Order: sequence, then structure tokens, then C-alpha cells
Amino acid sequence: MSVSVGRVPALFEEIPAPLASQFDPERPWDLLGSPLEDLLATLPSVQLESKLRPEVHLLGDRIVIQRGVRVAPGVVIEGPVFIGAGTVLRAGATVRGGSWIGEGCVVGANCEIKHSILFDGAKAPHLNYVGDSVLGCGVNLGAGTILSNFRHDGAEIYVPQGEERISTGRRKLGAVLGDEVLTGCNSVLHPGCVVGRGTQIYPGVQLRSGLYPANSLIKLVQQLEVVARRE
Repeated sequence: MSVSVGRVPALFEEIPAPLASQFDPERPWDLLGSPLEDLLATLPSVQLESKLRPEVHLLGDRIVIQRGVRVAPGVVIEGPVFIGAGTVLRAGATVRGGSWIGEGCVVGANCEIKHSILFDGAKAPHLNYVGDSVLGCGVNLGAGTILSNFRHDGAEIYVPQGEERISTGRRKLGAVLGDEVLTGCNSVLHPGCVVGRGTQIYPGVQLRSGLYPANSLIKLVQQLEVVARRE
């Protein structure tokens, strides 16, 4: 059954069981607060169900890596962190402490995940930064997509909604992307973007904070001029 929402767009078909009871559809970014922190606090010190190469670097405490996880050489994993079954971490990826990554996800080469939640099947496969964000099931970030999480002035992040602004109570907040959201290459989502499920963001888009409806196309309109070269 779909999660019903009011002014916030429809985001997730299903919430991961450990977080479902604390999900507020009007404030989806609150999952990054006590729900995530309390969940990670319950993890055992170390639980490794997959064989890791010597070149993989584990830092800190409370690290859970489930069965079938493939971790390439040079990956850095910092606890507390949960990595679900069948997930792939490619060479040079960094997963910083405070993240929960579901099953069948992809963290690509030289990508960085920081204090984020990835639902099952979410992918950040190519040169991505995911900071203080929530990625729904089946999200795919195009190469070079950046989910920015901090204002230059360090002020609280608000989410514009019409003539109003929704207070998030957070100084660090990236994006909340609903299920199956796709971003094009080199798109940048500014702090406080909430994108409804099934929406596609075109390459090169600079998306300002705000609420974006489900099942939409967000296009970059540009005008190109091609002229003959002078000899």
C-alpha cells in the first residue's frame, strides 16, 4: 500500500521495516535524526557475513555487512554502518559513519555516502556524493550527481512550499528522493530537495530546494548556438 502524504509529494511505496514505525510522511527528513541514530546504536560491534579483501579498510565500531556483499579493494567503511545483503561497493568508495544501506544497492567507484539511508536497490554508481539524504527503492543517480547537504552560511535548511517555508530543524540535509527517481549526469540537488517518486531529473539540472511532484520530468532548457569557426 502506498504511503499517503499531504503537501509533501508521494515518496515511498514501502518503508524499510526497522524505520517504518517512525516515518512521518509530512517530515520524511526526520528519518535522518533519532530513527536512524537509534537503529544504528543497536548494531553489534562487528558482524561480517561476507568475506572482505585485506585492502578493505574498516574504521570504528558497529559495522554490519550482510551476506553476498561485494567490496572492492580500497573501499573505506566507517561505523556505525549497516550494509544489506547483495550490495556492491566498488573501488575507492567511502561509506562514512552513520549510514544505513539496504539490500541490492550500489555504491560506485570513488563515491561518498555520508549519514544517509539507501532503501533496497538504490544506486549511486558513478562519482556521486550523497550527504544526509534518503534514497528510495530503485533510485539511480546519474554520473556526477551531487546531493549537497550544507548551506554556505551554515544556517538551518528550510524547504520552500508555496509561499511558506517548512523548518527541517537541520543544518545538514541533502535530498529526499522517492522510489525510482532518476537523476541525469552532472545534476546538482541543493540542500532540502524533496522529489516525488517516479520523477526524472534531466542532465545538468541545478535543482533548488523545494517540493517536486511525483511522476514528473524536470528539464533543463538551454539554447545552443553553433557558428562557423573563423580561419
